[in-house]
Amino acid sequence: MNALDDSKIVDLFLLRDEEAIRKTAEKYGSRLRALAHGIVCDRQAAEECENDTYMEAWNSIPPHEPRTYFYAFLARIARHIALNCCRLKRSAFICELSAEMEQCIPAHEDVGSRMNDMALRQAVNDFLGKLSLEKRNIFIRRYWYLDSIADISDRFA
Repeated sequence: MNALDDSKIVDLFLLRDEEAIRKTAEKYGSRLRALAHGIVCDRQAAEECENDTYMEAWNSIPPHEPRTYFYAFLARIARHIALNCCRLKRSAFICELSAEMEQCIPAHEDVGSRMNDMALRQAVNDFLGKLSLEKRNIFIRRYWYLDSIADISDRFA
C-alpha cells in the first residue's frame, strides 16, 4: 500500500470523502495509537483515542487545512484526547504534569492571547534550539510524550 501525501489526504477531508480517514489510519494509525498508549497505558483506550482523533480531524478540517503539519495536527488532537481520558479515569501524575505545561499556554482566542501564544512558541523554540539534540529529545519525551524518568533513562542510556 502506498501512503498518500499529506496534502492529498487533507484534500480528501476537504471534499468530505471518508477515504480520508482510511488513508490517515493507514499512514499514521500506529503512531497515533502509540502516542495515546504512552499516555493512557491501555490498548483499548488507546484505540478509542485513535478513533476519536479521526472524528475530531473530520470535524476540524475545514476550517483548518494542515497540509504542511498534518501529523503534528493529528498528534496534538490524539494527545489532548488521551489526556482527557486520563483526567476522567485516573493517573494523577499525568494530570499534574500536563497541568504544569498548560499553565504556560493561553486559553483564550483573543488578540492578546494569540500574541502570548506566539511569544511562548518563540521562547520554547529558542530554548529547544539551544539544547543539544539529546537534551531536546529528552525534553520532548518528557513533556510531549509524557514518558517517565525511568523510561527516558532507559531510552538514552
